[in-house]
Amino acid sequence: MRPRKVDRSSLTNLIQQVDAQLETGANSPDTVPTGFPSVDRLLGGGLRRRDLVVLGGDVGSGKSALALGFGLRAAQAGHRVAFFSGEMDEDRLLERALAIESRTRIDDMRRATLSDEARAAVGAAAVRIRDLPIHFFTLSGEPFDQALAPAWRHDPSLVVVDYLQLLHAPGDRATQDEDSAGALRALKALALDRRVACLTLAQLPHHVAKRDDPRPTLDDFGALGAVKQHADVVLLIYREEMYHPGGGVEGATQLLAPKNRNGPTGFADLYFYHQWLRFEDMLDPD
Repeated sequence: MRPRKVDRSSLTNLIQQVDAQLETGANSPDTVPTGFPSVDRLLGGGLRRRDLVVLGGDVGSGKSALALGFGLRAAQAGHRVAFFSGEMDEDRLLERALAIESRTRIDDMRRATLSDEARAAVGAAAVRIRDLPIHFFTLSGEPFDQALAPAWRHDPSLVVVDYLQLLHAPGDRATQDEDSAGALRALKALALDRRVACLTLAQLPHHVAKRDDPRPTLDDFGALGAVKQHADVVLLIYREEMYHPGGGVEGATQLLAPKNRNGPTGFADLYFYHQWLRFEDMLDPD
C-alpha cells in the first residue's frame, strides 16, 4: 500500500485555527468545556469532539450528578447537549437540574417546604434552564442506533450516555462484558462519525471497596479491557468519605484522570454537596 500524502488544506486550516486561538485566547472550536476550571485545565480546555470519554465511579459516588453538571455547564457555554439516561425520565432529570442550579434539596421541592428565598432561587434556575440547548432522552432498551437516534435532530456537540451497561451494542453478545466492550467500540465510532464529544458513564464491576487503596482504577471497569483500549479519556470519581467515614473529609472529591490520550494524566479536586447533588471546583468555586 502506497503511503497517503498529508492533506495540505487540512494542515493549513489547523495552523490557521492555532493562530486564531493565539490571538483571541479562546479554546479550540472542537472543545466542549465542562465548566469546571480545574477539569478543563487538566483536559486541555474540556471534552474534545471525536473523543470518547468514560466517567466511572463506585455506586453512589455521584456519577450522574457530575455528568449532569458537565452537561448543564456546557449548555450554558452555548454548546448543544443530548443527555441520555437509562434510570431517569426527563422530569426527574429536570428536577435534579433545578436542585443543582438553585442549590435546593429535591425533598424540599417535593414536599413544598421551600422558604421564600429558596422558592425564588428555584424559579430563577427554571428560567435559566428553560432556554438552555440541552435535551433529555430515556434509554429504554432499543438497539444501539435507534437508542441514540433522537439526538441527531438537535445537532449536539456533546452526547452523554448514563450509563454504558444499559446501552446495547450492535449485534448479539453473550455476556455483559462483551456487550459493554461492543458498546464502547460503537460509541467511539459514533464520536468520530458524528464529530461529537461522547461522554459515557460506567459502573465498576471489579471495584473492591475494602482493598488497601480503594481508589478506582482502569482495571475496575472490566469490559474485557475495552475502556483501556477505546477511551480517549478516562475519569474516575473518588470520594474518600465513602470508605473512611467520619474522617473530616465529607464532600471532598478527587476526579482522577488515569488515561488521557492527548494530554497529561492527573486529577482535579472537586467538592460534592450531596444535599443539592452539586459538584463544585475546589480551586475555582462558584
